[in-house]
Amino acid sequence: MDYQAAISPLRHASWGHYTSSADAAIGRLVLFTTKAADNLWDFSFRPDDRLLFGRESAGVPDEVHHSADARVVIPIRPETRSLNVVVSAGIALAEAQRQLGPA
Repeated sequence: MDYQAAISPLRHASWGHYTSSADAAIGRLVLFTTKAADNLWDFSFRPDDRLLFGRESAGVPDEVHHSADARVVIPIRPETRSLNVVVSAGIALAEAQRQLGPA
């Protein structure tokens, strides 16, 4: 896609490599999970938050879940299991942007 020039993705070899990186020391790690108590609509984002989304099939490992500074759920109807990860990320990013204002 044509927006790749505007982003700088960084891939870490493992969770351990990530947690020991300088990136991991910045802001809060906010995990989006169906196992969270904090509702997205009540959550207050900060400019230096790092948003983390797990795999659709399995979420994140317990080690990662316990490492998060905050755990947030996007409320959905009780009879539904979960949202697609891309849809979840879009909803979360839109709400964070709404709260924090224009970039």
